[in-house]
This record gives sequence, C-alpha cells and structure tokens, in this order.
Amino acid sequence: MATKNKFMNAMKMPAIADMFSSEADRQRESGDLVTEVPLSELHPFVNHPFEVRDDEDMQKLVDSIKENGVLTNLTVRPRAEGGYEIISGHRRFHAAQLAGLDKIKVQVRDVDDDQAIIDMVDANIQREHISPMEKARALKMKNEALKRSAGRPKGNWGQLDPNFPKPRTKEILAEGTGESAKQVQRYIRLNELIPELQKKVDFNTLKFNPAVELSYLTPDEQQSFLDYAEAQDCTPSLSQAQKLKAASKDGTLTPDKLEEIMSARKPSVAPREPVLNINVSKVAQYFPTGCTKQQMENRILKILESYFRQMAHEQAHEEER
Repeated sequence: MATKNKFMNAMKMPAIADMFSSEADRQRESGDLVTEVPLSELHPFVNHPFEVRDDEDMQKLVDSIKENGVLTNLTVRPRAEGGYEIISGHRRFHAAQLAGLDKIKVQVRDVDDDQAIIDMVDANIQREHISPMEKARALKMKNEALKRSAGRPKGNWGQLDPNFPKPRTKEILAEGTGESAKQVQRYIRLNELIPELQKKVDFNTLKFNPAVELSYLTPDEQQSFLDYAEAQDCTPSLSQAQKLKAASKDGTLTPDKLEEIMSARKPSVAPREPVLNINVSKVAQYFPTGCTKQQMENRILKILESYFRQMAHEQAHEEER
C-alpha cells in the first residue's frame, strides 16, 4: 500500500490552473515575458537622467532599425495608469519612432520603483557618450534606491553563511561603473552644485576636481563665485577651489576673500632650458678613440665658436669692399 501511494505521488498531475495557464502567464511569473506592444503604450522612465540625443549615432541606429529591425528588446514594466514604463532602451525607442515603426518587442518585468531605478542605471551607466552630470544624477538615483532597499532582504543572502559580511552600499554602487567607490561619491557630490555650475561641468569649462570642491560651498557662495568667474573670465585651479572650500567651512568666504583667492597668481616657474641631444654614434667617427662624451661636447663647442668667428670675419671683409 505504501509503495502504491509513493507511486501515485510520483505520478501526481499538475493543478488545473497550471494545465491551462498560457505561455505568457508562465513568462510573466518568471519575469521574462516578451511581447510586442504599440510604441504609443511606451513611456520614458520618470526622471530619466540620460539624454537621448538626435546626433550622428542616433541616425546610424535609425538606419540600422530600418534595415534590420530592433535587434535587442526593450526592458519595461507595467504602469498603474496603463501602458509601460521603459527601464532600458530609450534610444532604441526614439530611433524606432524616427524609423516609422508602429510596434516593438519588449521584455516585461514586474519590479518595484527602487529595483527599476537600479536596473535603469545599470543598463545605461557604461554608455560611450555620457556627460559628467548625467553620470552624477544617475549614480545619485541608484544610491538613494540602494539605501531605501537596504533593509529589504533579497534572495538567499546570508543563508549560506550568516557570518559572511554583506557588501556596503558604496561598494555595490561602484560595481559595473568602472570607477572606485571614492570616485563614485565624488560624482554624487556634483549634484550639490547650482545648475549654472553643473552646465559648466558638462561643457568642460569647469574641471571635474575643482567642481567637486566647489560643491561644498553654499548655494549663495557658489553664485558669488560664478558671478566673479564670469566677470573675470576665469576658472579655478584645484588649489584655489580647495581654498574656497576651506574658507566656506570656516565661515570666512566673503566677497573680498573670494577675490583674494581667485586673483592670487601662481608662483612663477622658470622656463626649462632647451636641451640638444645628439646620438654619440653619429659623431664618434670624428673623434679619437676613447674620447668621452664631455670631451666631444667641448670640442664641438670650440669648433662652432671658431666657425662663427670665421663667418663674422668674412662678412666684415665683404662689407669693406
């Protein structure tokens, strides 16, 4: 009897719901639903930090889609108000619109807001053409999402070894960016700059390292710096930016102090004397065997002196005629 029950359990039929569930249902449950949807049902990610540019690369993508279609599915998630929010594939979506497509294939994922932000940033952060401020805004969004989700356990973390330390948020944030955890934090600091200074960072009229230091100034102090820099048509060195930061921290960054720091000249450095290098092998044949490099140099100088004295003498003789 026990053997019979064991056999029956092994032959247990699937539930009725499972028998009649569609492939789409099974894909949806696994998070891998791939379907084709009208472009009109797709919407950009809320506060998407990456700009979609109508440049030469976009035109190449449009031409490729016209010829081959969209080769990589967009990743989206359902919206409560209907349609889908794009997690990754904003450039492909825009190119598909320009190419005249009506529908496009997407992978539908059912993820919460924070996971959607993390996935969106990870899918775009290593794009070839990203401005410093795009990277800064994206990393800030991911950092905040990671902090919010830090208390929510995921997967089987800690089940293998409860004493195994979890990676810190800073380390997780840096993964896949090609940057160190410290450099990622410096990027995030750029978000503290006023918008006008952020634009200067993107246009490379304000260098990255000085910009990080200026981000510690108050908004009013940053505006005062901007007004001075534009009036004087100047940009700070790293040393000057660090001094501005220190004065701000001490509460002494007055307009006069700002001008004092920015108008200070760098210590002059004497120009390096040009050096003429001649390979010894090229002139060794003109000197006795065993002649040192210094002896060769002295003799060459004497020959040149004698040559130019002779040239001066001949020129003077010509003028007397």
